[in-house]
Amino acid sequence: MKKVLFLCTGNSARSQMAEALLRHKAGDKYDVYSAGTAPDDIDVRTLEALNKFGLDTSELISKNVDEFKGQIFDYVITLCDKANSECRSYPNAGKQLAWDFPDPKTRTDTNPFSTTLNELNNRLSMFLLVEDKALNNNNQETPSEITLNEDSDSASEGFDPLKFYKSLTDEIRLKTLMLTHYHGELCVCELMQALDEKSQPKVSRNLAVLKKSKIITDRKHGKWVFYRINPELPLWTKNIIAQTTENNVALINLELQRLNNMKSRPNKTSVCK
Repeated sequence: MKKVLFLCTGNSARSQMAEALLRHKAGDKYDVYSAGTAPDDIDVRTLEALNKFGLDTSELISKNVDEFKGQIFDYVITLCDKANSECRSYPNAGKQLAWDFPDPKTRTDTNPFSTTLNELNNRLSMFLLVEDKALNNNNQETPSEITLNEDSDSASEGFDPLKFYKSLTDEIRLKTLMLTHYHGELCVCELMQALDEKSQPKVSRNLAVLKKSKIITDRKHGKWVFYRINPELPLWTKNIIAQTTENNVALINLELQRLNNMKSRPNKTSVCK
C-alpha cells in the first residue's frame, strides 16, 4: 500500500477531512495519515461535516508532524499555503504536492465545512485518477460528488475577469495552470519538460502573461524560480481552474506523464521546519 501524509497548520479541519476522504475512497490502496505543523484540537464542525456524509471519524486525532519524523511516505500533500511554506520539501517523500484550500473556519460560504469537504473530494478524485494511471492501474472507482455551495468573496473586488479569461485562451497558459493546479508549484524547466516545449523564452513569455494578470505568482530559491497559482485569487477563479483541471484530466495526461518521468527535478528546499 502507498503511504500518504496530508499536512496543514492546525490538523483540525482540512487535513482531517482529506485523511477521512482518501481512506473512504481508496483505503485498500493507500495508508493515510494527517498532521499539523502547529496542531490544534479537531474542530467539531469538521466532524459534523464528515459524519453528515457518512464518513468514519473514529480514527481521527490531531497530530504534530514531528511524530512522523524519519518515516517514508510515497506522497506528502500540503493543504494550505503556510504548511507548504514551512515544508516545501518533506524529507523521505516520494512525491510532494502542494494544494491550497481556504480555511473553512474563515470562509464566508453558507456551509464552509461542507464546501471544503466537497472541494477536497473533487481534488482527491483527480488525484486517484492521475496516480492510478501513473501506476498502470485504471480500476479506481470515483465516488459521487457532494453538492457544492459557495458565495462570492471579497477578493473579487478590483479583479478584472476579462484579463483572467483572455489569459486562458492559449494552450501553453491553460495547461500551465492545470499542471500547476495539480502539482502546487513548478519551475520553467519542469514546464518545458511537461509541455515538450524546447523554447524557454516561449514558456517564459506565457508565464509573464499569467503573472501580469496576477493569476500566478513566483518565488526564487537558489537559481530556480518556481510558479504557483496566486493564493490571493478570488475564490471563483480558483474554482474555475480547479474544475477545468479536475474535469479534463485527459487534456494533460501526456504532460503529467512527461513530468513524472523527468529526472533531476530542481529541489525546492531541503528542510521541513
